[in-house]
Amino acid sequence: MKATPKKNQNPANRTSKSSAKPAMRAPQKNAPLKKPLKDVAPKNEVKEMFMNWFKKHNQIGQIMSKQEVVREIIKKLDAKQEKALEAAMRELVKSGIIEVQEDGVTLVLTAQGAELLG
Repeated sequence: MKATPKKNQNPANRTSKSSAKPAMRAPQKNAPLKKPLKDVAPKNEVKEMFMNWFKKHNQIGQIMSKQEVVREIIKKLDAKQEKALEAAMRELVKSGIIEVQEDGVTLVLTAQGAELLG
């Protein structure tokens, strides 16, 4: 009985496994970059600046005037902190630590804020 050759078993087309090179893959495109995480450090630094000022003047109803906000906070901010100023103030108001007067700049320490600082 004769052995019949298998299909595609031409000896000229055979390559040994050890000499075969792996197929080169086309470089994959990088996945789209995720939205970078927002840097919360500047916002937290600004909040800390406000909290430190109120800690020095820890009284319920203590007012931080527009001039004090400018002198004690705004003049000391770097560019990243300046961008985070509004968000920091919003968080302090939302958490009930301070209230903003009608002028949009004058800040008042709440009872909750005084308790937190005390």
